[in-house]
Amino acid sequence: MKNKSILITMLETAIMIALAVVLSFVKVWEMPQGGTISLTMLPLFLLAFRRGPWAGIIGGVIYGVISIIYDGVIYHPLSILLDYTLAYGLLGVAGFFKKNYTGIILGTVVGTALRYLCSLLSGAVLFAEYAPVGQNPWVYSLGYNATYMVPELIICVMVLVVLFKQAKKLFEVK
Repeated sequence: MKNKSILITMLETAIMIALAVVLSFVKVWEMPQGGTISLTMLPLFLLAFRRGPWAGIIGGVIYGVISIIYDGVIYHPLSILLDYTLAYGLLGVAGFFKKNYTGIILGTVVGTALRYLCSLLSGAVLFAEYAPVGQNPWVYSLGYNATYMVPELIICVMVLVVLFKQAKKLFEVK
């Protein structure tokens, strides 16, 4: 029976990763030096809430690797970690939060904040030359990454709360 549960978790993880890939092509807004507003994080958060943090973290890391393959721009080896694998893997920490309205909101905020921290570090350390002359790269990265990450967070929170209200069974495992 345990093998069946692991198989189903792996299947659901693959489906959520595939959905994240598909949603990554539907871009509401794309920033000039990288970063988009899309629904890419939504299935990864749903996976974390549904199957727990470890499935969410593994699913996010795998999505990050796939993202490098089909759409990745690697300027430095550290960007593989900060812009892709770690950044999306950390979304899975949302699975540590309870499956109620507060937990879904907090988990989504914390997961996005951790991804934002990765983008902040990447922007300030690896892409400092894009900061306007005389501007601190940390301040520039803070603002640049917030322009797409905050709207994406708001969209994810709204959609996840509506899904939880209308289709609570999506968050449950039998």
